[in-house]
Amino acid sequence: MRSVSTRRLLLAGLLVALVLAGVVSYYASNHPDGLNYVAGRIGFLSTERPHNSDGSPFAGYATRGVGNAQLSGGLAGVVGVLVVGLAGGGLAWLLRRRGHGPSEDGR
Repeated sequence: MRSVSTRRLLLAGLLVALVLAGVVSYYASNHPDGLNYVAGRIGFLSTERPHNSDGSPFAGYATRGVGNAQLSGGLAGVVGVLVVGLAGGGLAWLLRRRGHGPSEDGR
């Protein structure tokens, strides 16, 4: 049985995440935020307050300045995958490098 390298596995996972975020999200529900949808159906949506990130470029599962809703959501998803991937990869790289030094007890 042939083993799969870690690099290939990570690249395949990244590709799947990008396709899901960028393409499959086009077919997702029109109500992506379940809490807002339920709040509207039950009747407590009027208690909603502005969020600190409401003015950010990717607030509300969308990309500011992109008129097409599906494209806007897909682009926001792709950027989200890349940001989380870079942050997670960077953290893993830092922790891995940190773990190669001698331990406190000299072993």
